[in-house]
Amino acid sequence: MLRHALRLTGVGLAIGLATALVVMRALRSLLYGVSPTDPVAFGGISLLLLTVALGAACIPALRATRTDPIKVLQAE
Repeated sequence: MLRHALRLTGVGLAIGLATALVVMRALRSLLYGVSPTDPVAFGGISLLLLTVALGAACIPALRATRTDPIKVLQAE
C-alpha cells in the first residue's frame, strides 16, 4: 500500500515539476526574491508533498496491519 502511494506521488511530483519549469517563464515577473528555477524551493516543496503523502498513506496501512483477516472475511 505504501509503495503504491509513493509511486503515485513520485509520478505526480515528476509531472508537476516538469510543468512548473515550463510555466515559470510566464510567471517570472510575479516572483520576488526567488529565481524561477530555485532548486531549494522546488526541493523543499517536493519534500513537503512527499512527507504529506507518506503520512496520508501510513494511516490506512497501519490500520490494515492491525485488522484480523479472519474477522474481515467473516464480515463479508
